Amino acid sequence: MADIMPLKLLTRKSYDRLYYLGDMKHQVNCRVRIVGLGLLAWQFSAAPTLPAQTFTEYNIPTANSLPFSITTGPDGALWFTEWAGNKIGHITTGGSIIEYPLPHAQSQPIWIKPGPDGALWFTEQGGNRIGRITTSGSLTEYPLPTPNSEPWNIGVGPGGEALWFTEKASLQIGRITTAGVLTEFPVPLAPWDLTAGSDGAIWITERSYNQIARMTSSGHVTNQYVSPTPDSGPDVIITGPDKELWFTEEFGDKIARITTAGVITEYPVPTPASDPGCITVGPDGALWFTEHIGGNIGRLTLSGVMTEYAVPTPESDPMVIEPGPDGALWFTEFQSNKIGRITIP
Repeated sequence: MADIMPLKLLTRKSYDRLYYLGDMKHQVNCRVRIVGLGLLAWQFSAAPTLPAQTFTEYNIPTANSLPFSITTGPDGALWFTEWAGNKIGHITTGGSIIEYPLPHAQSQPIWIKPGPDGALWFTEQGGNRIGRITTSGSLTEYPLPTPNSEPWNIGVGPGGEALWFTEKASLQIGRITTAGVLTEFPVPLAPWDLTAGSDGAIWITERSYNQIARMTSSGHVTNQYVSPTPDSGPDVIITGPDKELWFTEEFGDKIARITTAGVITEYPVPTPASDPGCITVGPDGALWFTEHIGGNIGRLTLSGVMTEYAVPTPESDPMVIEPGPDGALWFTEFQSNKIGRITIP
C-alpha cells in the first residue's frame, strides 16, 4: 500500500483508495479513522435528528454476517445479502428470518434485486459470478467470462427484459438474460453503480473520476458529466419520481440530481462527514437515503427539504435502504448485524 498519503492528507479521498486495495472488513475499519481526521475539512453545522421511535430492528442469526443489500421480493418479503456470512437472507414483514448458504466459499454476495422472471438476482463480488435465487430458495450461479471482475450492483435494464451490472475491476458493464446468456461491454470509465433511466439509457456513477456517465443499451457511452463538487465520490444512482436521476455523493456529503440533459443540482446533508450511501424512492414520493458514518436515515423532498432520523443502534452503519411491501422502508445495518425498518411519519 505504497500509495497511501501522509497522515495530514488522510481524508475521505484517501479512503476511496483504501476501498479498492483492501477487503470490505478492512475498509469498514479504516473508514472511521480516516473520516475522523477528515472532519477538519468539513465545517457544517449538524441539524438535530428526529426521535427514533419509528424504528424496529431485527438481529440476523449469523454473527458478523455484514448485511449489505436488501430488496423486496415478489413473495411479499424482503431479501438481503450477507457479505461475510456468504448467505442470502429472507425476512418477512413480521421479522422472521431464513438464511440460504451459498455453495461456494468467499462468494461475498453484495447487491440483490428482483428480476423480470420472478426470481432474485445478485452479484458475487468474491466469487465472480451472478447468482439467481427463487422465492423457494433454489440457487443457480453463472460464472463471468472475465476473471476477477468484481461484479457490484445489478438491476433490470431498459426494456425490462434483462439485468445489467457493473464490473468494477475489469472496467466493463455486464448484461445477463434470465436464461443466463452473458454479454460484457468494455467502457472508457470506472463503473460503480448503475440504473435504467427514463430516457431508455443506462446511467452509471464513476466514483473514482467524480462523474456520471450515460450509456446506450448497445454499450456506447454517449456522455460523461463531472460532479460540481470535487472528489465527491458519486455512489448509488436511481431514477427518481420526477423521472430524473438522483445519486449520493458519499465524500461530498450531498444528494444530487441530474437531468437526462446533464444538469446537476446538489443538496448538502446537514450532518457533517455523514457519508451518504444508498438512495431510494419511498412510498411517500420522497427520496430516502442512508448515512454510513452519521448513523442516520435521511429524507429529501423534491423541493429540497431534508430531514434526518437517528438509527437506534449507534455506529450501525446503515447501508442499503429500500421500500418494503408493508409501506415502510427497510435497510441493512452493516456493522451491527441487523435489519432495520422505519415507518413513514
